[in-house]
Amino acid sequence: MKLIKTITSFFLLSLLPFHLLSQNKIVVFQTDFGLKDGAVSAMKGVAMGVNPALRLFDLTHEIPAYNIWEAAYRLEQTAPYWPQGTVFVSVVDPGVGTERKSVVLKTKSGHFFVGPDNGSFTLITESLGIQEIHEIDEAVNRRKNSQSSYTFHGRDVYAYTAARLAAGVITLTQVGKHLPNEVIKIPFQKAVLEGNAIVGNIPILDVQYGNVWTNISADLFKKLNITAGQKVKITVWENDKQVFQGEMPFANTFGEVPEGQIMSYLNSLMNFSFAINMGDFSTKYGVKSGPGWKVKVEK
Repeated sequence: MKLIKTITSFFLLSLLPFHLLSQNKIVVFQTDFGLKDGAVSAMKGVAMGVNPALRLFDLTHEIPAYNIWEAAYRLEQTAPYWPQGTVFVSVVDPGVGTERKSVVLKTKSGHFFVGPDNGSFTLITESLGIQEIHEIDEAVNRRKNSQSSYTFHGRDVYAYTAARLAAGVITLTQVGKHLPNEVIKIPFQKAVLEGNAIVGNIPILDVQYGNVWTNISADLFKKLNITAGQKVKITVWENDKQVFQGEMPFANTFGEVPEGQIMSYLNSLMNFSFAINMGDFSTKYGVKSGPGWKVKVEK
């Protein structure tokens, strides 16, 4: 009997349209709201109201206020590790209520991203590609009786639409009008080889420790033919102002250099980084992160 039920269930699932199988009932939330008040809980409550079987998770709610760039980075840092079909809600939205578009983006990897098209999808679209983008039709995909609210689209539009999509209540097509495969992008220095040096961007800090992470991949760094123990020269600018220049060894692990010494290494994302062993490089040398920060690495 149990076998018959299993076979029947599998047969019924096979009859479902593909879009109902492409989402996995997982919704991941990212905001700059913090957790001091009820904003995040309200968003999750709206999602659970759509379908209590949804699984809700947090990426982070500690994005610095209004920092669209950091929101873009955290999505790229995190999304590839989640299963295909996961729906991400990213709400860092200083332009809430203005003419910026509210969209749902599907990447070529099969992940979904819901939020304002304000630069938040700059990096994820480059790394995972764009399959489709739809503008959210608020006449259909908006929390009931919320039309008079103009300042909390995270709750009234994004959480609601994401939950409906994740639960299979709507298809991607039913989100709203299909848009060209383009998003608003924040300009930044892409990592490139220039002669015997690599120029790139400092997108983010390892904030807990003050380590400096770049967008220079391990594969690109290997083109300099630098091995563990060799010195590298690093120059850092904020826009056109030089902030730091110095030499430091390249190491495989922090333990290869004395405590308090500057060093370079490949971080957990396999990108070139630099730090002080058991110290705070960012604070000591005034090196920060963002689209305006540029780094040059050379022998």
